[in-house]
Parts: sequence; structure tokens; C-alpha cells
Amino acid sequence: MKQQISRAEAEELLHRYLKTEYLLKHSLESAVIMEKLAEHFAEDQDAWYITGLLHDLDMDRVGPDYEGHGEKTLELLKAEGYDLPVLFNAILSHTEGVEGSRGKRSSRLDYCLAAAENITGLISAYVLMKPDKKIAGTKVKSIQKKLRDRSFAAKVSREFIQDITVHTGLEQQAFIAISLSAMESIAERIGM
Repeated sequence: MKQQISRAEAEELLHRYLKTEYLLKHSLESAVIMEKLAEHFAEDQDAWYITGLLHDLDMDRVGPDYEGHGEKTLELLKAEGYDLPVLFNAILSHTEGVEGSRGKRSSRLDYCLAAAENITGLISAYVLMKPDKKIAGTKVKSIQKKLRDRSFAAKVSREFIQDITVHTGLEQQAFIAISLSAMESIAERIGM
């Protein structure tokens, strides 16, 4: 079993198992936010990027009810010959609260992944409302306002986003700023 995975290997797996365009964009958005968070916390940027990139690897297989989400990603990665306990735990933990999930966030990586993958939905929904549909110029305060509006992008877990502050000490404004900067760095690739 392989104890390591490279960015190139992760990218190849992503494109082999995920075909839905918005899922590919979401995975990339999550990856770049995780990379910036790793930089902030002086963690392994490659490992955090890869965790963000692969966290929803099974989504084209699990469907809208999310049954087995996370578990199926672990099955895919194990079948590919990987044994990556830290990455596996983070991927499983981001499904905390999904019916039937045994995932439970406990580490800084876990809390960051759950927050990062949720903030992408809020930011993307906000950018789509803008007349120019561009992420450039999006203000932290605008995202914070939408975060408080539970009817906006209602499927986004506000709890998971707020938990990053509670469990890592990273202030909400700083987290949003990091997330906006990360997503803006790939604006062309994600069409924003």
C-alpha cells in the first residue's frame, strides 16, 4: 500500500472519478483554500491541497442522498493502493452529520476541510449574483453578511464555517479573506 500521494496522482484520480463540472470546480476551490490554510498554519501545503482536492471524489457515485459519502471515497483510494490515514480521516470527517456517516471532526485539518468546502458554496453563490459574475473585488464583509443570511445558499453549513474559529482560533474575517484570495488565484480556471 502506498503511504504517500503526489499532486499529480491526486489530479489524475480526480479526473478519473469525477466528471461533473461543478464538482471538479468545487474540488479545485477546496484544494486551493486548503493550501492557503496550510500556509497560514505552517502545515504541509501539498497534503492539505490534496485533501481538499479529493474530499468529494465519490460524489458522482453517491448521488443526491449522499449515502456512503466519504466511505466510498476511501474505498476508491484503497482500491488504488493508497493507505493515507490522516487524509482518510479528514475526508470521512467532513461528512459529519450526514445520515449514516461515522465521520467526526477532531483535528485542525478536519475542521479546516469542513469549513473550506462549505465556504466555496457561499462564495460561488454570491459571485453568481454579481452583475459581472467575477470574484475580483468581492469584499469580506459581503460574504459575512451572506453567512448570516441562512436563506442564502441554504445548503451551506454555517456551523462548519463557524467551527473553524472555535476549533482553530482563525478569525472568521481572516478565514473569509484567505478563501477569497485562494479562489481569486484560480478565477480563470473556475470561470469567475
